Amino acid sequence: MVSGTGASEATAGGGMSPSAANAARAVLERHVAQGYSPGMVALIGRGAQADVLAVGRQSLQTPDPMRRDSIFRIASMTKPITAAVAMMLTEEGKLHLDEPVERLLPELANRRVLKRLDGPLDDTVPARRPITVEDLLAFRCGMGLILERPDSYPIQRRIRELGIVGFGPPDPASPLHPDEWMKRLGTLPLMAQPGERWMYNTGSYILGVLLARAAGQPLPDLLRERLFDPLGMKDTAFWVPSQNRSRLVSAYVPTEHGIELYESAASSAWSKPPAFPDAAAGLVSTADDFFAFSRFMLDGGMAGGRRLLSQASVKTMTTNRLTPAQRAGGTPILDAGRGWGLGMSVVVEKGTEGLPAGAFGWNGGLGTTWVADPQSGQSTLLLTNTMFASPVLPTVHQEFLRTVWVARS
Repeated sequence: MVSGTGASEATAGGGMSPSAANAARAVLERHVAQGYSPGMVALIGRGAQADVLAVGRQSLQTPDPMRRDSIFRIASMTKPITAAVAMMLTEEGKLHLDEPVERLLPELANRRVLKRLDGPLDDTVPARRPITVEDLLAFRCGMGLILERPDSYPIQRRIRELGIVGFGPPDPASPLHPDEWMKRLGTLPLMAQPGERWMYNTGSYILGVLLARAAGQPLPDLLRERLFDPLGMKDTAFWVPSQNRSRLVSAYVPTEHGIELYESAASSAWSKPPAFPDAAAGLVSTADDFFAFSRFMLDGGMAGGRRLLSQASVKTMTTNRLTPAQRAGGTPILDAGRGWGLGMSVVVEKGTEGLPAGAFGWNGGLGTTWVADPQSGQSTLLLTNTMFASPVLPTVHQEFLRTVWVARS
């Protein structure tokens, strides 16, 4: 792919035709020109080769052009990474998908469950069974994001009073360490019976604490040793060191008057190690780093000729685990045609974006999208500066995916 608006570094060989590449570039340039986001980086890869396009700038406040190695807050694209390391620990016998989490998380033993999501916190019944490791990965642990206005329900107000992250956007400035976070979380009733409903986000936060305890080491060290170092993901971490900060993009939020600064690169909360390493949405990464992870998944757990994860575990992660009713209850976060595997979405039925059945991946609410297709071996990434305004995938992401995937249909 050749450059568009702003600077670009590109390599050829990702498998796109010139006409498809031009169409994809036109989508990005149009949305940058219209002011949706200062800049974007897109990657379309197959095998070890990738077409990469960087358009626009890293920030509205500086002239720095977007770069191939610009660093983005990938938010919920953290979840698949965490899930992959969880499966590594299951293969080693340190965890089991069907075991109750209370062995390592005693704070979650003897759960009570709200009779009604909007009801008082003391109006509960006993949980019918314990929360399992698979419940955390499949987002059926009985806790998650409530798609209502903040403070609408008593449990939302209590979460705010406790200062617990995990029920909204990532917050690397949270002062709570993992043990204190778990202690406070354990005072809450569940919002649904374990295994009953798909509820987004919180399961991965809990999973991060579980993994650190199972491995006997801090989560950042665990992810680096098991995945980032073997895959060469040198810029993926929970924070950005000073020598790399010039590559961190600023983040923006859409408003009715255009975009407004959400967080500048110069004063980013991602500039130091967090007290609570957020296994759901806390990572930063680059297009090439995440492409390495995508290739690892498409290669069935192989990296550089070395097996890090079994093909069976990859298959388990990328197979829908939800019933039709659970999928329907997950809308609009799970859009039409998608189910959920372990830590990521799975395309069950071909949708309007042209994504083929069997494709997997996920989005990051601060502006990122990833799709991988095992049938064609293709990876697609779109990284932008601008967060999603709602659970529905923003127009530029939808158009980009349609352009890339419908062209392959």
